[in-house]
Amino acid sequence: MFKILKYLKESKAAVLAIIGLLILQAYCDLALPKYTADIVDVGIGQGGIEDWVPERMREETMEYLVSFAYGDKEEHLIQDSYKQLEDGSYQLEKVDKETRERLKTCMKAQMAMYAILSVSEDVGLEAWKEELQKAGKLQGEELNKGQLLEYMDSVLYKSYSPYGDMSDSMLSQIAIGGVKAEYEALGIDIASVQTKYLLGKGSGMLGLSVLMMGAAILAGFLSARTSAKIGMDLRRKVFHKVVSFSDTEMDQFSTASLITRSTNDIQQIQMVSVMLLRMVLYAPIVGLGGVMKVVNTRTGMGWIIIVAVAAIVLLVLTLMKIALPKFKMMQNLVDRMNLVSREILTGIPVIRAFSREKFEEERFDKANQDLMRTQLFTNRVMTFMMPLMMMIMNGITVLIVYYGAKGVDAGNLQVGDMLAFITYTMQIVMAFLMITMISIMLPRAGVAAERIEEVLGMDTVIHDKEVTRDGELEQVKGVVRFENVSFKYPGADENALEGIEFSANPGETTAIIGSTGCGKSTLIRLIPRFYDVTEGKITIDGIDIRDLSQHKLHDMLGYVPQKGVLFSGDIKSNIKFGGDFITDGEMEEAARIAQAMEFIDSKPKRFASEISQGGTNVSGGQKQRLSIARAIAKQPDICLFDDSFSALDYKTDVVLRKALHEKLCDATVIIVAQRISTILHANKIIVLDDGKIAGIGRHEELLETCGAYQEIARSQLSEAELKNAVV
Repeated sequence: MFKILKYLKESKAAVLAIIGLLILQAYCDLALPKYTADIVDVGIGQGGIEDWVPERMREETMEYLVSFAYGDKEEHLIQDSYKQLEDGSYQLEKVDKETRERLKTCMKAQMAMYAILSVSEDVGLEAWKEELQKAGKLQGEELNKGQLLEYMDSVLYKSYSPYGDMSDSMLSQIAIGGVKAEYEALGIDIASVQTKYLLGKGSGMLGLSVLMMGAAILAGFLSARTSAKIGMDLRRKVFHKVVSFSDTEMDQFSTASLITRSTNDIQQIQMVSVMLLRMVLYAPIVGLGGVMKVVNTRTGMGWIIIVAVAAIVLLVLTLMKIALPKFKMMQNLVDRMNLVSREILTGIPVIRAFSREKFEEERFDKANQDLMRTQLFTNRVMTFMMPLMMMIMNGITVLIVYYGAKGVDAGNLQVGDMLAFITYTMQIVMAFLMITMISIMLPRAGVAAERIEEVLGMDTVIHDKEVTRDGELEQVKGVVRFENVSFKYPGADENALEGIEFSANPGETTAIIGSTGCGKSTLIRLIPRFYDVTEGKITIDGIDIRDLSQHKLHDMLGYVPQKGVLFSGDIKSNIKFGGDFITDGEMEEAARIAQAMEFIDSKPKRFASEISQGGTNVSGGQKQRLSIARAIAKQPDICLFDDSFSALDYKTDVVLRKALHEKLCDATVIIVAQRISTILHANKIIVLDDGKIAGIGRHEELLETCGAYQEIARSQLSEAELKNAVV
């Protein structure tokens, strides 16, 4: 989780913009239930009359309100808030929110009494007269308006009236009824008031919905863009890190694992990042806002929210405790699956040759089954979540409706407030549901992030020094010297090379030969620093190669690996792989020297002929010749050939070596070979035996002085060739 947040930190501006948009979206989302409640309670239930402060009233109503005002302050407040019109009625002037709240406080009881009085004929004045007599409030024989109002004023807040117990909600509704009666007395069309209110609220809802939609779309766009950028940056970082790996680091990761980390793992992080930005950030905003709204509704049902949240948290913790260990296993199983798939696909010829199809099918099936079982287990566990969540949500709705209906029946709660409470509760529950949904993916993404950090955090054994000596090699001669070099593979107990000491000079060909496993390829791979020496040093023109930057070192080298490697593209792009500075003429010359023109000319598109991935559409010899042409085209100061002629026939080998001698007459050439015929005319031949130098000299000298070389020669050359020491 924290590693993913670290990735998001790099896009702070976008994240802050998304948070702002989510707050705007949440504000609109949380405002809509109040509009719905207002439409139900005010628009439908109250006929569009928002409160008991009338916009207009008759003169006698004004007198009534003023006469029953509590003190001079309230009397002046009412009088100052209205202005008298020409017809004698009073019009409410524009007042601020605070003034209107004061008017609502001082006019509530009076408007309620006025409403009761306006329907008192239905109740019966005799009933009121009898009530006042019982209370000892009747003065004289006849009941007058003043006595009735005074009595109602005294008992209204004592929760007693001829209609029974009166709650604050019921009092509000009666007061609004008084406003409605006043409007009817003035001849105002109540239907038009209701329509105007509904249209206003409906327009407000529409505006908020459009604004919310715009914020959601923009937040979604920025989230997708930010997560895509995170994925791109991670892929770039992983790629750059892997490219900087030496063979030591590469040995710690399988190719299949690095591919999985660069694709599947980063995709997991990218997917979770967009959900974090869209859902996890939004959930607490809307959840907290929902709680605040629920508190403000004052329904007395807040305990239902606590029950809902507790049930959800318990459910999530239970499911995650069961599924979390399996999530951690899943990425390793994906690695295993990719590894097996890659091995089988790349080794199909060998598998067929040894009739091992059945065995490999079973091996693949086992990896496939292991991954499937783990995925099925986690999916089955998580399938319980949604039904249980829906059950909790529906149960909460039933509780709200049940207790809310009781409140409505008692007059303590309005229907619109109950609907708003249900909506806010569902928003809170959905917020937790969103967090729960992302919590399913977080463990797997966390594992993926750890695997990526393993790559990014890997300390490279081979790196450039802070201060290099590149400037001392402006004119490269190309003298390569091994000075008492020993090398041990990481984790090995014994040295693979020991006490190696020789020099390779420009204009000369230095050959390295020996039995299989004696360390020939290891020796030549030390020069480009694929590994660093354990003891001693390798110098070029007297400068330790560890004091040079790797870029400078590799610029001087032309390297042809033991196994020819080509890249998807065409022949031209592969030969010019050394740099854009290589001209078409130099490319053709390199191909001619490498004896590649014969098969290039036979292709209709010549140098534009397509090369498939890994060079699978060319033969081993053609691949090797193109690899040699690639090294020659770079015009290096030092050429390294790691058994690069083994795939060539003898005739091509001889012609190519002759052309190489003419082209690279000023370069330092170091050749690792298995065949003596390849190195016969080398200026210096180094014979390796079990990691040590068994002999150094020319072909004729070694035939006389070096037993190891004699054994190799006898196994490859005829008696006549041995006598003449010539091919």
